[in-house]
Amino acid sequence: MAEQARWTRARLGRCGPPLDLLTARFDKHVYAPHAHAEFTIGVCVGGSEVIDYRGGRVYNGPGSIVVLAPGEMHTGRPATTTDGYAYRALYADPSLLADGTLGAGTPHFRDAVFDDPELAAALRQAHTDLATCPDPLEAESRLPWLLTALSHRHSTARPATDPVPGSQHVSLLVRDRLADELTAPPSLAALASDLGLSRYQLLRAFRTTMGVPPYAWLAQYRVTRARALLDAGVRPAEAAALVGFADQAHLTRWFRRVLGVTPAAYRNSVQDPGSS
Repeated sequence: MAEQARWTRARLGRCGPPLDLLTARFDKHVYAPHAHAEFTIGVCVGGSEVIDYRGGRVYNGPGSIVVLAPGEMHTGRPATTTDGYAYRALYADPSLLADGTLGAGTPHFRDAVFDDPELAAALRQAHTDLATCPDPLEAESRLPWLLTALSHRHSTARPATDPVPGSQHVSLLVRDRLADELTAPPSLAALASDLGLSRYQLLRAFRTTMGVPPYAWLAQYRVTRARALLDAGVRPAEAAALVGFADQAHLTRWFRRVLGVTPAAYRNSVQDPGSS
């Protein structure tokens, strides 16, 4: 397979800060020593890699999570002469890993490689979904939550576990705002600020009360609205735009998750035989 690297830029909420995603597969590529201003969070998905980091060498293989701190020089190259290495990486501002932890400052990770299959799978899936369709609300709902989980599980930071005051009221306010502005939903950071909360507190309150993160609730609400439009004879591409999905493929992905069929198949099945 040819070496390849593809960058995708997601935004954490509408008009929010960018977050870069890298999908890479290398057979021979060797990175020169370099550093990033952000945390580098990677999940190895094939082969094996060796990284020069903090005066030593770090090895990682499929399923492992790699965390490289901001400003730390590092390299990257194949660990063997035959397998190459493939990974998914995201580049996160340190504040994203500090939200939901006690105290000020950047969380410290003593190690660079972690074996956490559940979190690795969640990071990989979020990366794949957002690289395909970098929806701002989805990015803001999923990535900060997962990065806080990474800090809780593997850094020296202590998690903030205090209850969110008025969680149910907070969740209903957020739900109603998302429903009212479904084609251009507000950022969670802005909603949290209005309510005097951190974004992590808002996410925790919403997930606890509603059972799903905000983007998933909104996607299901959009499907419900799209279904009514399809019942009225609206075509899937038009329905997708009217309810705020990025395109027909985005609608189709969620429509199948919620209802088990594609929008086109659903529309064909409910159309009156005598209608055009």
